[in-house]
Amino acid sequence: MAVPTTSSSPIAATGPETKRSFALPMAAMTSLFFLFGAVTNFNDVLMPYLKDVCQLTDLQSSLVQSAFFGAYFLMSLPAGYVLKRLGYQRGIVVGLLVMAGGALLFVPAANSRTFGLFLTALGVLGAGITLLQVAANPYVSVLGAARSAAARVSIVGVANNFGGALSPLVGGILLFGGSVALKARLAALPVAQRLAEESQLVKAPYLGLAAFLAVLAGVFFVLKLPEIESLPAEDEPQAADLAANGQSQTAARQSALAFPHLVLGIVAIFVYVGVEVGLGSFLIRYGESQGIQQLSSFTQTLVRSLNVATNYALVLFGRHADALDTSAGFTKAVGAVLVSSYWFGSLVGRLVGIPLLLRFHNRALLVAVCAAGVMLVVASILSHGETALWLVVLCGLCNSIMWPVIFPLAITGLGSFTKQGSSYLIMAIVGGAIIPPLMGFIATHGGGLRVAFVVPALCYTYLLFYALRGYRVR
Repeated sequence: MAVPTTSSSPIAATGPETKRSFALPMAAMTSLFFLFGAVTNFNDVLMPYLKDVCQLTDLQSSLVQSAFFGAYFLMSLPAGYVLKRLGYQRGIVVGLLVMAGGALLFVPAANSRTFGLFLTALGVLGAGITLLQVAANPYVSVLGAARSAAARVSIVGVANNFGGALSPLVGGILLFGGSVALKARLAALPVAQRLAEESQLVKAPYLGLAAFLAVLAGVFFVLKLPEIESLPAEDEPQAADLAANGQSQTAARQSALAFPHLVLGIVAIFVYVGVEVGLGSFLIRYGESQGIQQLSSFTQTLVRSLNVATNYALVLFGRHADALDTSAGFTKAVGAVLVSSYWFGSLVGRLVGIPLLLRFHNRALLVAVCAAGVMLVVASILSHGETALWLVVLCGLCNSIMWPVIFPLAITGLGSFTKQGSSYLIMAIVGGAIIPPLMGFIATHGGGLRVAFVVPALCYTYLLFYALRGYRVR
């Protein structure tokens, strides 16, 4: 999922500060946004992994996303209080250490194979990352000259997308990879013993994550970051704009929620995050439900090529690289490559979308991608085999520009309520905690995954409505 970043411009530095180098702090912030994407999208391979290891239903396994994204809703306001007390730099350090604690909880969770403990670990991770996002976003704008603020926002956004595309690929190798001989040995074991051995596979990635987070916390502890007060105040310019344009639209309103287009925009962000997370979360399970016995040459080539490119990452976890087996048709390891391709499509869409958004009307592009999303999901539901899977993977391209277009549309004309409206929109990220369980419930109790994918189709339909009519300021 794309991480929201602020594009507020910092006050131009004066005196000796103009010569200060922000290269190291910017590198640290970029690594932070890479981390956001990597940790978030790793859940897409963790969900089917836990479904097998803990012997869960589709509905139960979808609670992985609920535990993680629910923290955005529960922790947004407390995070603001914590940052007010600690300050932003120390808040980043605390957020990293909270995440490290959540990563370490995966060790007892794996040892006991207790799903509730896994969910607790994910909730702690989500709480830490919520605190980090609230603290980290403003710093991107102040790490350098005002004129290059937009470039810095783009850099961390691309880093976020890259981390999100890479982590399912590496996670798939770590959790579902291994040699044919290893898989045969595990398959021959009694179920309880096999699950016990497979449950240990998750420990290495999260121990490595905990170590990285601890080191990064140390880096941020010793860095000399700019004071957050160097951000310009937004209230006076907004007041001036209201005076110039007339205050009749906002004078009679007592809350941001009095603006219908914002309320509809909150729902749009809710379903956008929900559909983006839901499609990625169930892509592997959707592939398993297709019963694909033979992969196309294109998919086999893609899987093998990406496998070679990412095998080097296994050295960091002390693992020997084994080629993925593509002869058995669709497997979870193959599915992880498709999940990575789904998120890579979002990265490509963002890179391509930047010049398109500058050249064409943003709302027209939103209409196009929302309509494409509806058609792709409906076509997938009506298709079978690899075709159905690749139609869903292509939805990643559609999702790429939704946040940067919907968010500005939703806060247009709010005046002095802009900050309040923005907070509501951020809290709407909780859609990632609600939509996947809804899909899981339908898959478990309502006719399988094909029927469950009607939910993403309806989500894209609502987004199309918002792009056509719901955005209008009234």
